Amino acid sequence: MTHPARFGALVALATLVLDQASKLYFLFVDVLASREPLALAPFLDLIVVWNRGISYGLFQQHTELGRWALVVLSIAAAVGLSVWLRRASTRFLAAALGLIIGGAVGNVVDRIAYGAVFDFIHFHVGSFSWYVFNIADAAIVAGVAGLLYDSFVLEKRRAGPVRSS
Repeated sequence: MTHPARFGALVALATLVLDQASKLYFLFVDVLASREPLALAPFLDLIVVWNRGISYGLFQQHTELGRWALVVLSIAAAVGLSVWLRRASTRFLAAALGLIIGGAVGNVVDRIAYGAVFDFIHFHVGSFSWYVFNIADAAIVAGVAGLLYDSFVLEKRRAGPVRSS
């Protein structure tokens, strides 16, 4: 069986590769900008959005200092999570951490290469529009959900039943 940290590193690598492959495809092969919006379903379009902030477009940065501050912050987060990953005792926790690390690094690559993160997946229902995101963003959200599940559900199961005196 694979050590949890090794498994998490593979999840991070797979996330990074899928994220960057999808972005490169829509930027340079099937140039999405030349034919957007591309409707895939009544609730799903592909469009081009350049996000200069963090998740959900928060903290938009329009200066080089802001851009590089987000790069440094994201790298620091990935390094910190990698330290946690090395100590992970379960594959579930390692996978959750790997998703966040891979997603963070994927978005760092965009910030360095393009000055902003390339988002392209747009969910909407009627007039309700969800944020535009990418595979890295989805991986980060899934990873955080996994961390919460591990912390609030699985950790209690690992601790065993609570005994009363």
